[in-house]
Amino acid sequence: MTSQHDIDLQHLSRSIELADEAVVEGNHPFGSVLVSAKGEVLAEAKNSHSTDGGPGHAEANLARFAAKKFDIETLRGSTLYTSVEPCSMCAGTTYWAEIGAVVFGMTEHRLGEMTGDDPENPTQDLECRVIFASGRRDVQVRGPFVELEEQIAAQHRAYWRTA
Repeated sequence: MTSQHDIDLQHLSRSIELADEAVVEGNHPFGSVLVSAKGEVLAEAKNSHSTDGGPGHAEANLARFAAKKFDIETLRGSTLYTSVEPCSMCAGTTYWAEIGAVVFGMTEHRLGEMTGDDPENPTQDLECRVIFASGRRDVQVRGPFVELEEQIAAQHRAYWRTA
């Protein structure tokens, strides 16, 4: 039987692949996957910040899409997988979309250390757990995953000017 940890690693690996695809398309290296309670991939999203001219973060793109497409029961049973911990905007969007769990590979704090004052990543050092804990419904959070952190960090070092 496959463990939850192995399932998490599988979907996180896909989010890393999507982040690579985002870069090829001219965007920042972020990707996310939404998985149902039954383990079915419901949707995927990539960062679209540079090509849509807005704050097109992968997690927010995915959460907005999912909120329009799926019912509350499906959303509350689903898990959003993302290569890097959701920023405050993405955590808020995920919360309001009613998604039940978030799994991330590398922390937002580590990303901030890597990107420094790069104007394209003015990230806040605010854990998504703090944002979710401020709400009135539970959002489960798992991460970071040390076995993927260096792969994700290398991906970001290759992209950001200051990393």
